[in-house]
Amino acid sequence: MFISYGMKKFLKRMRHSNLSLAAAAVTLFALGLSILWLASLRIPALESISERQIDQSTKIYDRTGQILLYDLSKDVRRNQVTFEDISPYIKAATIAIEDRSFYSHRGFILSSFLRAVWVNLTTLSFSQGGSTITQQVVKNSILTKDKTPTRKLKELILALKLEKVLSKEEILSLYLNEIPYGGTIYGIEEAAQNFFGKSARDVTLSEAAYLSSLPKAPSFYSPYGSHQTELEARKNLVLSEMLKNEFITQEEYDAAMKEGSVFKEKQDTGNIKAPHFVFFVIDYLAKKYGEDAVQNSGFKIVTTLDYSIQRDAEAIAKKYGPINKEKFNGENNAMVVIDPKTGDILAMVGSKDYFDKEIDGNFNAAISHRQPGSTFKPFVYSVLFNKGYTDQTVLFDAPIQFSTSCAGDFLVTDDKCYAPGNYDDLFRGPMTIRNALAQSINVPAVEALYLAGVKNSIKLAESMGIESLTDTSNYGLSLVLGGGSVSLLDMTAAYSVFGNDGTRNPYTPVLWVEDAQGNIIDKHIPFPRQVLPEQTARIISSILSDNTARTPGYGPNSPLYVAERDVAVKTGTSNDYRDAWIIGYAPNIAIGAWVGNNDNSEMEKKVAGLIVSPMWRDLMDKVLPTLPAESFTPPTPEDSSRLKPILRGELGSEPHSILYWVDKDNPRGPIPSYPGNDPQFNNWEYGVKRWAATHGFGAYATPVTTEPAQTLPPTPADAGFIPLPAN
Repeated sequence: MFISYGMKKFLKRMRHSNLSLAAAAVTLFALGLSILWLASLRIPALESISERQIDQSTKIYDRTGQILLYDLSKDVRRNQVTFEDISPYIKAATIAIEDRSFYSHRGFILSSFLRAVWVNLTTLSFSQGGSTITQQVVKNSILTKDKTPTRKLKELILALKLEKVLSKEEILSLYLNEIPYGGTIYGIEEAAQNFFGKSARDVTLSEAAYLSSLPKAPSFYSPYGSHQTELEARKNLVLSEMLKNEFITQEEYDAAMKEGSVFKEKQDTGNIKAPHFVFFVIDYLAKKYGEDAVQNSGFKIVTTLDYSIQRDAEAIAKKYGPINKEKFNGENNAMVVIDPKTGDILAMVGSKDYFDKEIDGNFNAAISHRQPGSTFKPFVYSVLFNKGYTDQTVLFDAPIQFSTSCAGDFLVTDDKCYAPGNYDDLFRGPMTIRNALAQSINVPAVEALYLAGVKNSIKLAESMGIESLTDTSNYGLSLVLGGGSVSLLDMTAAYSVFGNDGTRNPYTPVLWVEDAQGNIIDKHIPFPRQVLPEQTARIISSILSDNTARTPGYGPNSPLYVAERDVAVKTGTSNDYRDAWIIGYAPNIAIGAWVGNNDNSEMEKKVAGLIVSPMWRDLMDKVLPTLPAESFTPPTPEDSSRLKPILRGELGSEPHSILYWVDKDNPRGPIPSYPGNDPQFNNWEYGVKRWAATHGFGAYATPVTTEPAQTLPPTPADAGFIPLPAN
């Protein structure tokens, strides 16, 4: 049917009109609902503004849910002071870092509020900040129990009301007297007394900047915790903001930046069990839920801690503190216990005594980063096994210069050159990987790292739980002897992967979380992941539990040998004897221990097996009998007749380094036609031939040059391979 142009325009206008009417109807309907909702919205009264409620106390329990480790609000300390008794520096620092426009806004900043609402609605977290000081007063004093999506709107309305009934000084005074500064410390006066031993009216500019840094994340920025570098950076940010906003002069800023501050020794924390672990849990939960939620939501936290193991670990740590101080000048220690099958942290001791102020006992050495010494070696050898090397592969313990920019006969370590030795200054010649790892011999381990690759080794360690070796450019071949920095917690968790047949269960300190009504709002769900081939994990466990292979280095009856059970164990001593480590595991338990000094001073020049193994063995002897007896699954045997002799423990009549026989990245492939192409080859050959000349292998041979070989290396059949002698 024909429709005129005019009729089309009319129909089009009608359609647009109908759409407009429909849109208007929907808008009016939504507006009506909003008005009804706003009319029914219950806004708390302001009368309670000065009575901060802390009746929703979070409590932390052991894994049974019966033993109370800590009640976060039981020992709350508060000391109200007048506005006039608070230093102007504190007021200015707080405004500079928390709410620069405090004196000009009327309770909220629209752009910040809208951004917070948008993020809350799109993420459904309802935890986004963007609050002014006035809003924070409302949140901390009235809305502590309100976790609904309307909380932000209520916060805004109450902030507007509060600005009309109280002066800016009264609001700021409420804020400073009520804000949490960490643990059980509330209010600026209590914080000033606790951290600096002085009244809030007497703090210096630098001290005020430190105090104003804490409320954002009191657990994280605690001056007694493990984030002191971050605290220092935030203090500097506070001072910069004060200068930028002309709250202080350039001269005051410069003086404060130079001043620094000395914090008081940490005070005893009331009735608390497993304190290092408890504060680790609080920090863990604060990162997950936020500081405010942890402090005031009335959570019941059921942790992974086995309190019977924890008590034994604390007693042993305290027992060996003075022993190690007297014998080895190592006054502090730490211990961690993990279940390899779940990742549960069963015990954590961060010092010989949390309340020992002379050694900063509250500092948690179990999570601090230290050099691990030879305990890093199993990760490197694991990469070799993944590549196809065997535990019978022959490496050479001989004086070798590993820096390719230094001559092979320059057997010195300095800024450019690297020629490591062993703990006993001896060189043993050809060794199988099994014996080299079991006895913790250094030179073969450095060879192993070159064959494995630094990046490959770090990548594998990271996949197993070592999270601190982030910049591969910082590490060279010394990494295998402990050149990086790691935590005892990470190392113990990573070793538990070996005990669990290569399956990693990331460590966890929490089993579940209940809200104030008893509902489980969060529960740990194990997420096991195969990060290491079963065969590789089983080879490592076989080596580290092989007392015969270990005996030449440790003796037949050392504390490392547990006759009744399968227990794999590795020790490590860092450079300059600053750290002594031991980590051992059975299939159902992993225990790590460390001895050293918090100030990183040197101990006596003794190996870790003497220093730290007795306390480790003491705890292992207490824990193992309480667990079912489990054995390691042995590695699957391999037909060695198909392997190159160098991979099955045989040495040629004319010794060569392994680089003569294998391509480092393809050990089971063809013998290299031109081994001199490998940049390490000449130096390794020099060290091997020099050793051979003094050990009955004929006259010293001139090291080969970097020129390609004129003839192919002899085949294994021609080389006259002979087995290595037994230890």
